[in-house]
Amino acid sequence: MRPLAWTVLASAALAALLGPLLAPQDPFDMASLDLMDSLQPPFFLPGGHLRFLLGSDGQGRDVLSAILYGGRLSFLIGMLAVALAVLIGAPAGLAAGYAGGWADAALMRLADSQLAFPGLLVALLADGVARALLPRDRLASAALPVLVVAIGLSRWPHFARVVRGAVQGEMARPYVEAARLLGLPGSRIALAHVLPNAIAPALVLLRLSLGLAVLDEATLSFLGVGLPPTRPSLGTLIRLGREQLLSGAWWVILFPALALALPLIAANVLADDGRRGQ
Repeated sequence: MRPLAWTVLASAALAALLGPLLAPQDPFDMASLDLMDSLQPPFFLPGGHLRFLLGSDGQGRDVLSAILYGGRLSFLIGMLAVALAVLIGAPAGLAAGYAGGWADAALMRLADSQLAFPGLLVALLADGVARALLPRDRLASAALPVLVVAIGLSRWPHFARVVRGAVQGEMARPYVEAARLLGLPGSRIALAHVLPNAIAPALVLLRLSLGLAVLDEATLSFLGVGLPPTRPSLGTLIRLGREQLLSGAWWVILFPALALALPLIAANVLADDGRRGQ
């Protein structure tokens, strides 16, 4: 399963990276769309042709092109959100585990308070606050950074708790006491010695969190609070495809759903292998 999982992830990453070069059509260029091409079936069905390999949606948009562009946006948002979560959570976990005492209690109670709420609810709250504060005419252009911040803020406690636990385990090792006896400053011990040895569990969580962040983005977009339909992510494509189900255009929702599900399954398989290897 592991080679297959790596193949799926590598293919998804390559498709996201080279999406504009591989896509037969620019689905974000509304002027190039023709409603006469709407709901064309995939090429392997009667009435389908090679111009729309996976069919077209209700706006005449090529589904394959929309997946390539939308997948690129989804994975970009997922990576940026996880990076933000790491930038917040790893220093918080390091500070809590190394300092202990009131700093540990305060940071962990803050993390526990947020973990008491579902991550999706936290992301929805952050998204709602941003939409309330931003001018209406800037909502569409700010949708991507708002999603990144909303998802990142919902996931930092996981990294904080994992890093804190690993740091507390490292603090009992002899090299930490030896570094203190040598008179090294605490910041240097924490950053140069403790953190590199405590980062392995966070790397396993990183692989799993990337898939979950992409799923969070898809869920938010499916609920209508993600990217606008003019620049759809995979979640937006699935939401738009659901509206076409009653017309019998099953391909509009099936292929974006597979493009979302297969890399997530592959990421979970690799993350599970990483946990077993520890």
